[in-house]
Amino acid sequence: MKMWTLMAAAALTLSACGGADEKREPTAKAAPAGEQLVLASNLLADTKTVAGEITTRDQSQARARISGVLVVLSVREGDMVSRGQQIGRVVDDRIGFETRAYGAQVAAAEAEATRARADLGRIQDLYDHNVYAKARLDQAVAASRAADAQTAAARAERGASASMAGQGAILAPAAGRVLKVEVTAGSVVSPGMSVATITAGPPVLRLELPESLAGRVKPGARVLLTADDLPVEARQGQVTQVYPAIVGGRIQIDAAVPGLTTELVGRRVAASIEIGQRQALTVPRRFVTTRYGLDYVEVISPDRKPSAVPVQTAPTNDPETVEILSGVKAGDRLVATRTQG
Repeated sequence: MKMWTLMAAAALTLSACGGADEKREPTAKAAPAGEQLVLASNLLADTKTVAGEITTRDQSQARARISGVLVVLSVREGDMVSRGQQIGRVVDDRIGFETRAYGAQVAAAEAEATRARADLGRIQDLYDHNVYAKARLDQAVAASRAADAQTAAARAERGASASMAGQGAILAPAAGRVLKVEVTAGSVVSPGMSVATITAGPPVLRLELPESLAGRVKPGARVLLTADDLPVEARQGQVTQVYPAIVGGRIQIDAAVPGLTTELVGRRVAASIEIGQRQALTVPRRFVTTRYGLDYVEVISPDRKPSAVPVQTAPTNDPETVEILSGVKAGDRLVATRTQG
């Protein structure tokens, strides 16, 4: 009897335990805390890294207008000049000799004109007293007029010679900075010879691209400077001109970047330029962490478990966004491991 009582009690206990297990519900897994993002393909500006040079839109040449010796040169590389400023002077001694010779001719012509006018006065008086005929008076008038014309011609030749000496002044053709001085004081120069190169126009970033990209770059496309040591206000500009000529399989493009000055003319820099758009996976930078030189993102699995996945990233034109090249795919759910600071 006692044995049956113990067996009944054990059966009731097992029945009660089984009922409790059947009523117990599975606990739901909590979602990871933090901002979440579902990866999707977006349009991203396609860029090309190219070499560029800081220059000016135009460069003018200060040239000698006469031959002679450059006796004065008052500028050096880096000096600022204004339009029409005299920066040098060329002297040709032959011009001085010619000017003095023309001056002597002027004096002789003036003396001849004075004599002709005196003769005309005497002949006019004799004609008035019926001593000379009208033909003699006409001859004297013609001689006086010819002497006056010779005097005017001699004066014109002397003035031309004197103005030629004034052509020895070398003037700056535009306002800007002197980039290069071609010759030194004391050198012999010829007409048309460049003495100095001067910037003209605003500073621009001149880029060279392969001719295969000629149709993909348009005015207004964004340009981003990648050098970190440039003292400029902004590192982003836009294309202002695409030159139509192709030289050596390359095209030239000018871009305006705020803060460029003529102090940096000739410097070579690296830049990236937009050449179109493409589909890419982009995420805010706060979703990516870097550990030991490797980039990771936290991916949430279907069972809500986060796992660190190594990815390969690339920068974009937006410093707060990166492109993911490999490691994850569109549709994956990410969680931010750090807050946006």
